Amino acid sequence: MAQSLYVLFENAVGYGLFVVKEFDEMALLAPRVEQSVLDLGKFNSLVQTVHFTPFRSTVHALENMNCISEGVLHEDLKVLLEAHVPKSSKKLKVLLGINDAKIAAAILEELQINCITTGAVPEIMRGIRLHFSSMVKDGRLTEEVASKARLGLGHSYSRAKVKFNVNRVDNMIIQSIALLDQLDKDINTFSMRIREWYSYHFPELVKIVTDNYMYARVVRLIKDRKQMPEDHTELEEIVMDSAKSQAVLDAARVSMGMDISPIDLANIQELCDRVIGMSEFRQQLSQYLISRMQSVAPNLAALIGDQVGARLIAHAGSLTNLAKCPASTVQILGAEKALFRALKTRGNTPKYGLIFHSTFIGRAGAKNKGRISRYLANKCSIASRIDCFADTPSSIFGDHLRQQVEDRLKFFETGDAPSKNIDIMRQAVSEFTDFQAKEAKKKKKKEKKQKEAGENGDVTSQAETTMEIDEDETSKKKKKKKKKHQQEENGMETSQMETTFEADTTVEGETPKKKKKDKKKKADDSQADSILNTTTESVDDSGEGKKKKKKKKASSEADSSLNNTVDEDAEPKKKKRKSMDGASTAEEETPSKKEKKKKRKSGGGDD
Repeated sequence: MAQSLYVLFENAVGYGLFVVKEFDEMALLAPRVEQSVLDLGKFNSLVQTVHFTPFRSTVHALENMNCISEGVLHEDLKVLLEAHVPKSSKKLKVLLGINDAKIAAAILEELQINCITTGAVPEIMRGIRLHFSSMVKDGRLTEEVASKARLGLGHSYSRAKVKFNVNRVDNMIIQSIALLDQLDKDINTFSMRIREWYSYHFPELVKIVTDNYMYARVVRLIKDRKQMPEDHTELEEIVMDSAKSQAVLDAARVSMGMDISPIDLANIQELCDRVIGMSEFRQQLSQYLISRMQSVAPNLAALIGDQVGARLIAHAGSLTNLAKCPASTVQILGAEKALFRALKTRGNTPKYGLIFHSTFIGRAGAKNKGRISRYLANKCSIASRIDCFADTPSSIFGDHLRQQVEDRLKFFETGDAPSKNIDIMRQAVSEFTDFQAKEAKKKKKKEKKQKEAGENGDVTSQAETTMEIDEDETSKKKKKKKKKHQQEENGMETSQMETTFEADTTVEGETPKKKKKDKKKKADDSQADSILNTTTESVDDSGEGKKKKKKKKASSEADSSLNNTVDEDAEPKKKKRKSMDGASTAEEETPSKKEKKKKRKSGGGDD
């Protein structure tokens, strides 16, 4: 069964796929590859380029590199292998040479391609790496471009992998402890200069006030001792002792010092201000150092103190370097000169270095100082490793380790047996797990609050927008209602005006508006008049007793006919037509009354 070997090479520029010619057995191929690696002509006769897929950008290259390092098959690599690597058959067995075993397992799982990472594959990879720029058929790819791409990808990959926690950077501790030591030196030298300078004027003050910071504040308050006020409330606040403030006043009255000029006094005051400012800054810096130690190395700070732990970290270079140091190195850290001098002279080696400044060694006896320093160095190395590699910083282990050192001191003094290390560590681990559970709950609550705050912010913004929309809609509706109300009022006024105007026009017999309807009304009126005339004639012929009945019947018939005609015309607008009907009846009644009066006169004449 024939075999063919394909080789996948990952470069910073892109993926390269190569095929090995005349591949039969891996054992026979290895020596040939070793001989032809350095010669490009021989290596080209052995290995041939199949395909090269360059990366689109540095971000794309970083994505592929992260997938390869994590053992995940990227989509671009999957497309390349599916397109250019043939599948194995009964006659041909296809093998894929890969440098990494993780990505080989991923390819075998997803694409069912048999992968090889041993044998002649590493030598083939070495040759491809050496001659890659000349083997790839791309005019833009040169050795210089490939080296720059490798450098840029390496920087971006390392930058993505190395993640620094800003809250746990120990560089600030190193700088702050160095500045704290320098400030102590400067404050001491400046305060000594103030003491010597002001002692020419007031030499007794040096013995009464011994603290440097307090001495500078007292000098700034007193200034010239001859002009010192007798009210010593401010002086008592500075010295914080009434007897000491009274001693200063008494010494100022009977001082042996010389007089001082205003220029010298001004320079002394300026130097006092400088010392006071430096002392206050030193206090702030010490508080800052305590807070940083609680966040970076809480166990080491709880065990040995903030300043001693910070000096250990600064002397080791970093917290990780201190965690890598054994307990014997931590014990003599800071005493390197004494150690090498003892080794050179074959004398006794030092028992302690920077840890001598802790309170434990000072409390121990002379015989037990070496023992307690060795025990304390052991616990310091444990605490530094916990601080370096723990995810959640806490001082639980540091408190338990400190208690162990206290128990060991009691054991050296009284002989009481301390508790076992296993029991104490089990207790510390149980407390630490509880602490982690509480911290996880707190984080979840904070995340929920943040989400709720974000949702509430969105809801409030949406509510504000909806309120604004509703206000706009309500304002528009109000405007529309006002307009409708005004239109209705105007319509009522116009209707009233029209009715009155129509009533007037009907009386006068003139209709300026709606001529067609008025013509119909005139026709109806003429019909009613004709009917009335006929009725009056019939009444004249008949007797006087029947006149009234016939007149009533005629008037009722005329009214009914008029009402029928008005109802036919006033179906769409009934309200207006009612007023028109009233006016028409008035018009009908007026001529009928006149005719009745005439008939009566004529009847009276006949009688």
